[in-house]
Amino acid sequence: MKRNKLSDELLLKLKDVIPESRLLINEPLSKHTTFKIGGPADYLVFPASMDEISAIMIITKQYGIPVTVLGNGSNILVRDKGIKGLVLKFGSEMSYIRHTDASISAGAGAMLADVSCYAAKHGLSGMEFAVGIPGSIGGAVFMNAGAYSGEMCQVVTAVSGVCSNGNIQRFLPEQIQFAYRHSIFQNNGCIICEVELTLHKQEKPAISQKMDEYTFRRESKQPLEMPSAGSTFKRPPGNFAGTLIEKAGLKGLQVGGAQVSMKHAGFVINAGGATAEDVLLLIKEVQRRVYEDSGIMLHPEVRVIGEE
Repeated sequence: MKRNKLSDELLLKLKDVIPESRLLINEPLSKHTTFKIGGPADYLVFPASMDEISAIMIITKQYGIPVTVLGNGSNILVRDKGIKGLVLKFGSEMSYIRHTDASISAGAGAMLADVSCYAAKHGLSGMEFAVGIPGSIGGAVFMNAGAYSGEMCQVVTAVSGVCSNGNIQRFLPEQIQFAYRHSIFQNNGCIICEVELTLHKQEKPAISQKMDEYTFRRESKQPLEMPSAGSTFKRPPGNFAGTLIEKAGLKGLQVGGAQVSMKHAGFVINAGGATAEDVLLLIKEVQRRVYEDSGIMLHPEVRVIGEE
């Protein structure tokens, strides 16, 4: 980012709120995404509380600076020119997990697998489906993540977030507008900060057995050893994206360093040195050839963000 008076003023304001150890400038986002792809962020900030996020939103609004939430960096493809403005990524301070009876509260940065394992440890059922989903709970709510017939909408009872004006707001399920891979947070500009779940008590061995089964199924079928953003395409009605891609003979199809996984055709992986442009070109080619083969248009599940 080119330095100017505005950026210097903004930086000073941010340093009043965030210590320099949690504020990075021109940071390559390839270091912070599961795809290992992405250009630099003008500012990358690791907030420690909702109050800090509120203060940041007020400052960025004052200076007209866009804010992007990266979360854990999964399910995201950052373009090669990076992201202008300020990027928020939740660190350990926003990754807490605690419970009372059958309710769990988790900071938006808490990993889904950690929340799932925490619930199991305390004999709480309902989060088993999430044990292998590679992402944070905030990102999971944002896109209503799901697997094995489970979805976040089934367990979320409230979400606390910070809106663009800096106000802290609590959202109830009917306000969240959950749908397939969708929530209100994709449209309202509010940043998910804390998630409240309501689960139910069950014997620990039964919970563990289900989690072990899901883990085995995921590890045996998905290319978890390679950088990716998880499932690349949404599931088309009455079908599976991976099945359609495989039937079209596209396993192993490669553009630059981006490749359709040989292990699971529903995943585009970074086979080595892939750029965002490689991934986008490969996605378009897969869409074109699957449509030619089956008449079904696949739609990306991975979110593409950043400068074109």
